[in-house]
Amino acid sequence: MNPIEELSPKGVWKNFYALTQIPRPSGHTEQVAQFLVDFARQHGADAHIDEAGNVVMSKGATPGYEDRAVTVLQAHMDMVPQKTKDSKHNFETDPLDVYIDGEWVTARDTTLGADDGMGVAAAMAIIEDDTVEHGPIEVLITRDEETGMNGAFGLKAGELKGRYLLNLDSEEEGEITIGCAGGIDILCNMEYQEMNVEPEGMLCYDIVIKGLLGGHSGIEINKGRANANKLMARLLFAVVNTGMAWLCSWHGGNMRNAIPRECEAKVLVPQAMKDEFLAMVEKCRQTFTEEYKDIETKGFLLTANPVDEIPAKTIPEDIQENLINAVLTAHDGVLRYTPSMPELVETSCNLAIIDIADGKAEIITLARSSQDSMKQYLCNQYIACFSMAGMEVKLEGGYSGWQPNPKSPLVEMMSGIYEKMYGKRPVVGACHAGLECGIIGTNYPEMDMASYGPTLVSPHTPNEACLIPTVERFYNFTLEILKNIPKQ
Repeated sequence: MNPIEELSPKGVWKNFYALTQIPRPSGHTEQVAQFLVDFARQHGADAHIDEAGNVVMSKGATPGYEDRAVTVLQAHMDMVPQKTKDSKHNFETDPLDVYIDGEWVTARDTTLGADDGMGVAAAMAIIEDDTVEHGPIEVLITRDEETGMNGAFGLKAGELKGRYLLNLDSEEEGEITIGCAGGIDILCNMEYQEMNVEPEGMLCYDIVIKGLLGGHSGIEINKGRANANKLMARLLFAVVNTGMAWLCSWHGGNMRNAIPRECEAKVLVPQAMKDEFLAMVEKCRQTFTEEYKDIETKGFLLTANPVDEIPAKTIPEDIQENLINAVLTAHDGVLRYTPSMPELVETSCNLAIIDIADGKAEIITLARSSQDSMKQYLCNQYIACFSMAGMEVKLEGGYSGWQPNPKSPLVEMMSGIYEKMYGKRPVVGACHAGLECGIIGTNYPEMDMASYGPTLVSPHTPNEACLIPTVERFYNFTLEILKNIPKQ
């Protein structure tokens, strides 16, 4: 038995460990979905996979609670597949290597998947434990939340009967979330004709940026962390636009909702410019290190490594300059804070993925805002910027935010329970991350919803960790909420 399975509450940690052994990156959830259906049926609950790929379970009330309103426990089955540059982990086939580190559970060189495996594990623990007191419950485990909330978008009206929904996908124990930002993907694409290279007198270098903290592009976008793509744009502007180098390829980031931690660009350098090029790389390294010395504390690296093989083709001069200029110009990070709540980010964007090579260029950005007009403003910025660079810009997967209901009877009841259990009122507010509640509420407008969870740090990065003591507090809080759900 793994030591994690011995942590308290055992039902939650046992199920969480089981989830870490099942590959479940976004876009590859078939195996975990079937596992969840089989688990529910083995413990006497009804379960099926709906048309959108979501798992829906239902369990009857315990004796004495039959007259309570139906409550939905909601989480998502997929996880963000982020790993260190040197990791050989295959998220589609390999189990996670999870371990206890003091008061934390984390994973070796990969994301942990506590976002939102911990919410799924708590729902599983309730399904299998017949001693838990509750009215009729439904469990909704959505697919592909991290890559566009596809499961929530595909959920049909009438699939659920619940009056209340507990979203188990927040990341700070002691907080209850009642609203979140909306989001939209900005996709920029172009094709170009590569230019033949005359290899004589040329050197090739791989410029590598790695070791950045990265992070969740919603809840950690305001922490001032470096974006590897933006740092690379600054360096390339300095060496390409001044004739020290030619850009051959550029790859940075791999998830739209993760701040890019790593980036790599291959460049050609005339032998006569070698010393000047390397001096500029070193100058950028020193500059970036000084700028982020109080933030990027994990070991930021910027290197230019010689490559023996000279590429046969490169990007034409006008194209490379247009692309570099556009990435350098495009906004990244917080754009505006909420006027009525200055501590809460209202609008931001994450310049997440850059793939430029072999005659094709793709740039993907996730824009977020609790104001649809500001979200559109960001989209228009990107359309204007990247259109001028010759790229086609498309908008996909847009959704509005979840608007807070400060008069929610569910939240008032939950706040009272938390205060009684732990001697203080929970913090109630909105967050800048994307939650599925607003999307689900489109088809279930009468459903009263709230989101909460145990404490996680650095989700969407290989530094993701879950604070062990908060899991028991979160789970016991959930059990008390279920006991106190009002009558129908």
